[in-house]
Amino acid sequence: MIRRGKRDILGVMVDVVDYESAVDQILRAAKERRGFAATALAVHGVMTGALDPEQRFRLNELDLVVPDGQPVRWALNLLHSAQLTDRVYGPTLMLALCERCASDGIPIYLYGSNETVLARLRERLQQRFPTLKIAGSQPSRFRRITPEEKSEIVRAIRRSGAQVVFAGLGCPRQEVWAYEFRDALSMPVVAVGAAFDFHAGTVPQAPAGLQNAGLEWAYRLVQEPKRLWRRYAFLNPLYMAMVTAQGMGLKRSSGNPGTRPDHEMNYG
Repeated sequence: MIRRGKRDILGVMVDVVDYESAVDQILRAAKERRGFAATALAVHGVMTGALDPEQRFRLNELDLVVPDGQPVRWALNLLHSAQLTDRVYGPTLMLALCERCASDGIPIYLYGSNETVLARLRERLQQRFPTLKIAGSQPSRFRRITPEEKSEIVRAIRRSGAQVVFAGLGCPRQEVWAYEFRDALSMPVVAVGAAFDFHAGTVPQAPAGLQNAGLEWAYRLVQEPKRLWRRYAFLNPLYMAMVTAQGMGLKRSSGNPGTRPDHEMNYG
């Protein structure tokens, strides 16, 4: 089990962990029924924090930030000699958590995406983990919600009996959601990005070879060029340049945790 604490990548504190440690931390919080916010960050997620001081504050307030993308793992190894041999990929982490929740009798809740994806996701998870208790699910509203709606969501999740919530809202909305809902829910909130679509079978995953080479972004770009081309054309080169600058000592980002937001975004 690897658990070496948080390390700075462009001002965002990322945990040096492996799957075993991540699952252990999340399920410990579930069994203790306490708030715990976790997310799996690829380059895009790190850059939202590097470029936005309010988002950087939110990310740095989360309990667990795992290196989802290979370039994030590489940065941990380059900048901090983390010696990580594998990333902690959000979709794989979700399956590992579901397997443990099934064996330990811990009910889960699914929040995000749409009802079509959720229905297929519930079916496939039950097929894969027959003893998994899915306490409930809710689709995203794809807009900002009112304080009253937030209270309704919290009540529904808490009344369901769930002990772990998976949030599939996309980056950066899901990280904001985890930050803003953690204390109200008093249970782990795990942001897993595209895992809902992948495990529901509605979006194909990149081949393992591309994933291991850090080229998953290229596969996703081919799948969704209109939505993703600006993100990858701008953020990937900028990330590489900024990490290089940090490694050379030209950019010092530690000690700047970001700016506390003065209001909630209330994404739903």
